[in-house]
Amino acid sequence: MIRRIVLLALALNLAVAATASWSQQPNKVPVVGVLMPAVAAMEEGLRQGLLELGYIENKNIIIDWRRSAGTDQELRSLAADLLRSKAELIVAAGTPATRAAMEATTTVPVVFHVGDPVASGFASSLARPGGNGTGVSVISAELIAKRLELLHRLLPRAKRVLFLINPSNPAAAQMMGEVQKAARTLGLHVKTLDARNISEIDAALKKMRRTVADACLVGGDLLYLAEKARIARAIRDNRMPAVFAFREFHEDGALMSYGPSLKATMHSAARYVDKILKGAKPADLPIEQISKYHLVIDLRVAREMGITVPQELLFRADEVIQ
Repeated sequence: MIRRIVLLALALNLAVAATASWSQQPNKVPVVGVLMPAVAAMEEGLRQGLLELGYIENKNIIIDWRRSAGTDQELRSLAADLLRSKAELIVAAGTPATRAAMEATTTVPVVFHVGDPVASGFASSLARPGGNGTGVSVISAELIAKRLELLHRLLPRAKRVLFLINPSNPAAAQMMGEVQKAARTLGLHVKTLDARNISEIDAALKKMRRTVADACLVGGDLLYLAEKARIARAIRDNRMPAVFAFREFHEDGALMSYGPSLKATMHSAARYVDKILKGAKPADLPIEQISKYHLVIDLRVAREMGITVPQELLFRADEVIQ
């Protein structure tokens, strides 16, 4: 009897000690990996979105930043590094980074920021992604055609347009189809300049200087945004009117841009991070399709190039830089 009492007391003491020890352990801090080009607006949007949801970096969330707009091989290596660092979730911006993350794992959730996740094979549908990835979609094919139309309205006499495009983008064929269809309607001839990586950007910009053209259409790959200073400067030095995909190109002297706010889209991605960390499954979270786009025109660059911007475009612009 005494032996039973002693064993019972010992068991109770161990249980109390275990409970006390558990209660004294700090809450586990989640580790979120981020794989994206070094784009300040996107980083700021993600950080701000997480902060507004109560996440303070290095306090109740750890963000493992891997910044790269490199080759597919480099992105695959960085995605593998994030998994080895025990990231519970990966935020991937751009189609190449998302492909690397989703090829690296089928179990760790991926929050992506891409053009068309369905056409790229990252999701079954916008409403029901069905896999381990979900996030924000910026449908790029229709935007490319719209940019060409805006370029035509700016320069109605222009006939020859260069199109800087990444042919390795899964949506490239669809984008080319939309551009060619719009070009036929507008009476334009479009010539492509292919650039899949940094070295090919250099080659494309050199070829641009040797090619006779009236204007330039710059694709919306985040690779181009990571190299925005060189691209915008080369186009401006060539005195070639161009329309870009993102407002951030205006920091380097772009004439006109039409596209989404990258800060706002990554702010939206933060909500997915929050939901997944709280237990939601990516497969059940509908993908948000961005529908708000901004037209920005820099009149300083227009004057420098001797271009008179039609009043119609100025009235439609969301922002006119004087």
